[in-house]
This record gives sequence, structure tokens and C-alpha cells, in this order.
Amino acid sequence: MAKREIRISSEFKAQTTKAILSIVLFIFAYVLMLALAVGLTALCVYGGIMLIIARPMFFTIAFGSGLASLGVLVLIFLLKFIFKSHKVDRSHLFEISKADEPELFNLISDIVKQVGTSFPKKVYLSSDVNASVFYNSNFWSMFLPTKKNLQIGLGLVNTVSKAEFTAILSHEFGHFSQKTMKVGSYFYNVNQVIYNLLYDNESYDNLIQRWGSISGYFTIFVVLAVKINEGVQWVLRAVYGVVNKSNMGLSREMEFHADEIAASVTGFEPLKTSLLRMSIADYSFNYVLSFYDARIASNQKSENIYKEHLYVMNFLAENNNMKIENGLPQITVEELGKFNKSKLVIKDQWASHPSTEDRIEMLEKTGVLTQQTESMPANSIFTDIIETQKALTDKIFKGVHYEGKAAPIPFEEFQKEYRKEYRDNTFSKIYNGYYDDKNPSCFDVSASESSDKEAAIDELFSSEMVDTVYTAIALRNDIETLRQIAEKAVPIKTFDYDGKKYKKKDCKELIDKLGKELSLTDDQITQNDIRIYHFFRQCEVKSDAIPILEYDYKKFFNYDKEFDSKFEPYTKLTNALQFVNQTTPFDGIQANFRRIEPIEAELKNGIKELLADSIYETELTKEIKDNFELYNSKKWQYFGNEKYFDDNLNVLFTALNNYAFLLSKGYFLLKKELLDYQVKLLKATDKVYSQ
Repeated sequence: MAKREIRISSEFKAQTTKAILSIVLFIFAYVLMLALAVGLTALCVYGGIMLIIARPMFFTIAFGSGLASLGVLVLIFLLKFIFKSHKVDRSHLFEISKADEPELFNLISDIVKQVGTSFPKKVYLSSDVNASVFYNSNFWSMFLPTKKNLQIGLGLVNTVSKAEFTAILSHEFGHFSQKTMKVGSYFYNVNQVIYNLLYDNESYDNLIQRWGSISGYFTIFVVLAVKINEGVQWVLRAVYGVVNKSNMGLSREMEFHADEIAASVTGFEPLKTSLLRMSIADYSFNYVLSFYDARIASNQKSENIYKEHLYVMNFLAENNNMKIENGLPQITVEELGKFNKSKLVIKDQWASHPSTEDRIEMLEKTGVLTQQTESMPANSIFTDIIETQKALTDKIFKGVHYEGKAAPIPFEEFQKEYRKEYRDNTFSKIYNGYYDDKNPSCFDVSASESSDKEAAIDELFSSEMVDTVYTAIALRNDIETLRQIAEKAVPIKTFDYDGKKYKKKDCKELIDKLGKELSLTDDQITQNDIRIYHFFRQCEVKSDAIPILEYDYKKFFNYDKEFDSKFEPYTKLTNALQFVNQTTPFDGIQANFRRIEPIEAELKNGIKELLADSIYETELTKEIKDNFELYNSKKWQYFGNEKYFDDNLNVLFTALNNYAFLLSKGYFLLKKELLDYQVKLLKATDKVYSQ
């Protein structure tokens, strides 16, 4: 379809104006400091030469040279960013040409013509669920034209239709189709300049250290130069706050603008549907990567990670009752925000990208409908997508170190193992997501009484009750955010709650109000949890099963009660060991390690309890068990001869992290055991049930 004329919105113009003004502020501050540095350099060089001419002797030559270098060192500091090139790492990329993928290049050519921009310099494939336009930049790229490169993630291609893929590429090229987008490039380079002056100083520090080591006279002026540079950095930090805030605001408007350009090419629907699917597509891809991370020790890898990626995404969609069309999940806006019950709205002035919901709202406002939808998968554009996917898969696993020869897992075996992992780590559908983000509420099992009326299973786990659970979660999160606003931890002056505008001074009153709502909501959930217990207790009685439900509930509640005290050694040790990442005097290091000895004793006792508890048996891998036994085998020394013993520290940190992992996993395992037992009771009493 022909691209319609895009009008620049008033919000975009306003943000562009702010952006330009903030860039002008930076330029003014920088030019002023540069002018002062040039003046200082001229003065220091002149003074140094005059001193040497007046009294030509070793002292004056050394002192005069040091004085002359003072201004030069400050000037070099202010100008060093000019020679810094910011190159994009391309080692993970796979370059392709038109000869490799003619249909893809023809599609790109059509898009750039409609969008009104130039064809990319190079086209690369990457492994991830993303697409982007990038370029190597330096100071001069603000003034000279720079050709852009296109990066296409096969994970993205794997999870969108051709129409959606076209919309996504139109969005990416849309960033560079308008002259106003040049402001974004200036911002990028201004940020790079400020970053270079604030943090990228390793080469400069080496330079001044070498210069200062030549003579003690030079050292005096090196110290002075460092102090002046610190003043420059102080000014830049203040300016950066203004520049970055304007940059974030402009970036958000640029996203909306690029979305509108995409909608003008394909209509708004393809970009909307792809945005809604990105969360599950990205999660599924990362899950498959994690799946193979866990199998490095077994020397297992994937032959085609994208085939498995697509399988996982559709499996999750199907198990969450999402509609699947043309081999892809069709996710609605309601499903995307299903569990977000927060009524607190804060405009995040530091976010560079608007939320998916905001982008969709703006897309729909364009009103540009799709004339024809190419529902075929984007994979079909490629000449031989299977071979391309395998090549990128090989590139992913090429950097993985295996102890032996790695062998691919057959796809059928992957499916089987994935389904097992899914069953082992999720709860039955009968619960309708009720327990996904909550544990059974603690109550006195022995003292609780059953109501006269037996509750129905679909009432206990109704959508309304699930909504109540997520309302409580939202209230808890909103209260915490409001506390942070009240304590000035979050720099917010105004916010909206439930459609009404509030000021920071209103936080306490609103917190009290929400606290009462949360208390009532928590009571409602607890009462429902008590009804759930008695429902399954009646099932247990009717099934003539050995009565263990009460025991299982008490065991879970006891674990919950003791968890904080068991977890305490991890928290205390993690905090106490922060010094190993900081510059610390040798005697301080020794003293710190002596202080952690009692906490280590607590950790070792906790590890012994974990090893003896059958709860963790399924999670105690050979690697974890070996590490625990090694750590508990002796008293470890972590520092000596003015250096850390890294291998010993690794034993400590591995044991510490494994301990925290198992304790947290214990929560899930007990909860899973309890909930699975309830499902068995339901089956045994022939209640309405579907797995």
C-alpha cells in the first residue's frame, strides 16, 4: 500500500524543541570549558617558557615543563572523545547479500522506497528476537553522513508473519526517514561524549600516570590537572541530567513516530499483533537457551534452536488458552495486561521506550487499516530457512565449552523433556492461575472450621478470585511505590491513581487508604484459602485416603515460618562480603574475613540440614552436593600474601548461591507437592476435572 503523509505531532515537536535546547545547553557549557582550557593552556605554556628563559637550569626546566603540561593535560582530557570510535561488535552477526536472500532484499528495497530512506549499507542476521538499524559512530558522524546497517534476528523472523515482519522493518527504517531524526543522532553522540569524559578514562589515566612518573615536579601538575578534570566532570554530571531527560522524552516520541510510519506502510494491525506477541516470543527463546545451559555438563546441544523456540512458544500459548492462527499465537491486549491490576500511573520521564500498551493505543489512533494481510510466516521469505537456522544455531553453540564432544538432542527428545519440565514446574489447570504468584495463606489448620455449605471448585478458583489475588499484589506494589515517592527515593512530584491526580504530599493519606483496602482483600483471600482447605479435606474423607492433607498444610506453613531465619546466613554473608569487590586495605580484608567466621558457621549448619532433608533430594545435583561437601570439609582461607585466593572464594560463593537456590526451591517443591495431592483427591472423588 502507498505510504500516506506523516504529520509531525505537537508532542514530537515539543520534545524535539526541548532536545535541541538541551543540546545547546551542553554545547554552551562544553565550549565555555574548552575556551577556559585553551586559555589555561596558553597561559601555562607561556608561563613555563618564560620561567625557563628567565632562569635556564634543571629546576626551572622541570618546573616550567610541568607547568606547561598542566593546560595541555586538561585540553587533552576535553578533546580525547574526538578520537574515540564507537564500533558495534559484529562477532555474533552473520552477513548476507542479495545473492543469498533475493526475496528478503527485494522486500527491504520496497520498504525503504515507501518509507523514504536509503538502503542499508549491510544486512546481518543475528540469533535473537529483535531487529535494529545500527552504525559505527564517532564525533565526526554528527557532521558527515553515515550509512546504516540492518540487523535481523532469526528469533524475530521465527515468530512473526510476513506482514508483521514488513511492519517491524518499516518501523526500524522509520527512525531514519525524517530529517528531524537527526536530532536523535546528535543526542547519541552527545551522550557518548559525556560518557567518555565521565567514565572512559583508562587510556588518559595511563597517560598522566606515565607523565607524572617522569619527575616529581610533573606529579604536582598532574594532581592539579586531575582536580580541574574533576570539576569538569561535576559540571557535566549536572548537564547530563538535563540532556538525558530530554533524550528519553524524544526517544519515546520517536518510537511513536516510527510506529506511525510503519502503520502507513502496512496498516496498524500487523505491528500491533507483533508487539503483543513479543513477550512470549522472547520468553520462549530465552527458555530454550536456558534449557541448553543446563545441559552443557551433559555435552548436549541443539541442531536447530528455532524449531524448538517455535514449539515452546506455541505450547505455552496453547496451555494458556491463547488463540493460534497460521501457526502463531494471537494475543489480545486484555491477555497482555490480564494480571496487572495496578491503578497507579506514573509518567516515567527516564524511560526511553513507551510501554507496549501505550504504543498500541497510539497505533490504533492512526486509524490506518490493513488492506491485505500476508499471513504466511516470515520464515518463508528466506531461500532455505532451515539451513540458515542451523547455521545460526551452530554460531550460538560455537562459543560454549564442553568437556566432551557435544551431540544434538533429537527434536522429539526435546519435546518430551520440555513437557516434563513444564509439568514439574507448573500447577494444574484446575487452579486457574490462582497459585501462580501466591502461596496458600497461613492459618491455624486445626482450629479452622468448615462452612455448612460445600463450595464448588469453579467458585474457589474462579476468575473473580484470581483477579482478587492480583488486586492484592497490585495494592502491595502500589503502596511500596508510594512509600518510595513519599521518602523521595523516586523523584516524582505528581501521579495519577484510579484516574485522579495526586501530589507527593498526598502519599501518606493514599497509603493509609490503600492499606485498608489491602487488609480487606487479604482477608478475603485467606477466607477463600480456608474454604479451599476444607473442600479438599472433604474430598480426602470421601476418598478414604490416608489423611495427610492437614499434615501437608502444616508442613508448608512451618517452612514459611522458618524460611526467613534459614535464609538469614545468605543475606548476612552476601552483605558482609561486599568488600571483596572494593579496594580495601590488607589489614581490613583480614579483619573482615574474621568477622564472617560466625556467619559461615551458620551457613555450614544450614547446608547440613539441607543435605539431610528429603525435600531437596530431586534438586540436589551431583555438582551441588559435591560443592556442599567440599565447602563443609574444612575451614577455608580466602586471603594471604597480600592477595585473594580466588579458587577458595569460588567455593564459598558457589555454596552460598546453591544454598539460597535450594531454600527458595523448597518453597516451590512443598507447594507443588501439596497442590498435586489436592488434584489427586479431586480425581479420586470423581469431581469435575480437566488436566
